[in-house]
Amino acid sequence: MNQDLAGALSKVPEVTLGFWVIKILATTLGETGGDSVTMSLNLGYLTGTFIFLGIFAVAVIAQITAKKFHPFIFWITIVATTTLGTTMADYVDRSLGIGYLGGSSILLAGLIASLAIWRWVEGSISVNTVATPRVEVFYWVTILFSQTLGTALGDWMADTNGLGYEGGALVFAAGLAILAGAYYYTTISRTFLFWAAFILTRPLGATVGDLLDKPLSHGGLAISRYLASGILAAVIVALILLIPQRAEAQRGGRVREQDEAQEA
Repeated sequence: MNQDLAGALSKVPEVTLGFWVIKILATTLGETGGDSVTMSLNLGYLTGTFIFLGIFAVAVIAQITAKKFHPFIFWITIVATTTLGTTMADYVDRSLGIGYLGGSSILLAGLIASLAIWRWVEGSISVNTVATPRVEVFYWVTILFSQTLGTALGDWMADTNGLGYEGGALVFAAGLAILAGAYYYTTISRTFLFWAAFILTRPLGATVGDLLDKPLSHGGLAISRYLASGILAAVIVALILLIPQRAEAQRGGRVREQDEAQEA
């Protein structure tokens, strides 16, 4: 990055506690919203995937063509990745018969490849660099892989390990707590910790979403998917309006060199 860009603003929000709260709610909405279309409307995983792929395409084009950071455009795009990730993961794991382990392995390989190519082309995978169309493409492809992988991991943990939705949610919440401790008490790369936390928030949201809307006989609370989705969407909108949403500042020069040294 040209050092003249140091201090400029990126197209993504500053990573704060509010960011993570909204992110978890958005991933939960992705689960209930995706299931509303594929299951409650009985459209199936493939049709649901095409529907949400269209929504994602429109949202990401709006995000990339925007001249500056817009909170609602950003979070609509995030929700679009979570709903699309839900239907894609379900289609790969269930309709194609690959299973949770196979689907998770494929998605993990895609996520690693996306991050590796991004790092190779741009020299950094830090969110502080998300300010040009090319970097934004890498960013959103990586996020889509991470959201889809997170859905598969959440279903795998809840359905095949005997933990149920509550147990699965507690496991992923504990993982996030460990990452938070590493952020405050270690010198582990902040970029690594960000992407690890970003991935783990998705299965947390997936298990919480399933807990809300799955039947009582399956360990859920049997809340209407439409009602749960509406409440989650309303809370997200309220938080976006109430919590200051500032763009993440790009960092250049010595600060960015330190980040890249940590990433290496």
